Amino acid sequence: MLSVQENEVLTQVSKGTPMGDLMRQHWTPVCLSEEVTERDGTPLLVEALGMRMVAFRNTKGELGLLDERCPHRLASLVLGRNEDCGLRCLYHGWKFDVAGNVVAMSSEPEGSPLMSKVKHRAYPTVEAAGFVWAWLGDPETVPEFQPPAFCPTGTERVSILKIRIPANWAQMTEGQIDSAHSSSLHSSDMVPARVDSAGATDSKWLRPSTDKSPRMQAATTDYGFQYVAIRRPIKQAATHDYLRITQYIAPYTSLIPPNSSYNVATVIVPVDDGASMFHFIAWGDPEDTPDTQSWRAFASAVPGEDLDPVTWATYGTMENRFRQDRDLMKEGNFTGIKGIPNQDIAMWVSMGTIVDRSDDVLGASDIAIVEFRRLMVDAAIAMANGAPALGTACRLPQAQIASYQGVVPKGSDWRAIWQTPAP
Repeated sequence: MLSVQENEVLTQVSKGTPMGDLMRQHWTPVCLSEEVTERDGTPLLVEALGMRMVAFRNTKGELGLLDERCPHRLASLVLGRNEDCGLRCLYHGWKFDVAGNVVAMSSEPEGSPLMSKVKHRAYPTVEAAGFVWAWLGDPETVPEFQPPAFCPTGTERVSILKIRIPANWAQMTEGQIDSAHSSSLHSSDMVPARVDSAGATDSKWLRPSTDKSPRMQAATTDYGFQYVAIRRPIKQAATHDYLRITQYIAPYTSLIPPNSSYNVATVIVPVDDGASMFHFIAWGDPEDTPDTQSWRAFASAVPGEDLDPVTWATYGTMENRFRQDRDLMKEGNFTGIKGIPNQDIAMWVSMGTIVDRSDDVLGASDIAIVEFRRLMVDAAIAMANGAPALGTACRLPQAQIASYQGVVPKGSDWRAIWQTPAP
């Protein structure tokens, strides 16, 4: 359990809060590259960490990310004209380039000195692994961007589904680092099978274990933490364990144990205290990793069918019980909810916008949850007191951090078994 004050530290993300300031020490994935592909296309509203910005691609293909409000009279630039290498406010015709420079002031006299005195806030961006990443921290201390763990070489296929969820980022992240729930909540989609390793079909994920009560161990790292769920395998149960190792890379990324075809990751970015953007990612060899369309169909997260195609909000809500099919449940489906992420979302949203962690009951399977809460609260407070932000001085680059699953001899060192040798 956390105190009310500790829970506020964990969940509040606006500028000036301990957690919000910690997050601003990392490159933040603020939207998908696919949302801003068109030159001189429609400006995109971008929301992250309690901020509202506008993204656009100019005539030359350059990407701009500006504060949403025009500095003149604070009208929204989301409604602006994207033309001739700049974004023009509709109200008085002020126009900004991708760096935030004012290149036109239609309402001001020709030669007005005001043009040289105004500079709109523009944010550094990098496009990588299907995302637009932005630096939302101090503009004077922009660090070098490093490849994310889910696209370590830049040659991988990265397929991303995106869903806007009315829930705080922390309860969603707790779901991603909770291996025990998958044996119940996802039991109709992650099915036991007499296989040597976790596998994937077009409709199911296969697991080499029927064990629903894993033993948990966790270890703090300089990038977050790692933990293992140890289960009894179907085959070789007397001599082997089935290990599923999850990595939490603070503050946004969780590496989920892979299957024999592709890797899995999640990226959770707070919109504000009460909403988050959830990204569920399949990545790996292009020959074996589903493409974006197939991945979204597999997860029942197709824009226009399962999600609003503009806002990415799920059509499943508490009011419609997340489109739960009770007849399907009578036939044996555990949840009656289609799609692994939709099953998770139903649980997160059902908790309320922000969980009261002073009032929940934790058990032996919640070791990772306890570790996450304590780690992030302590890290945020430490940074507020002058310590470096968690994850900004790591021994390993993200590209060398990996999740793991496999049937291994009992007694294997799980803390080392996943590690990629340094080049």
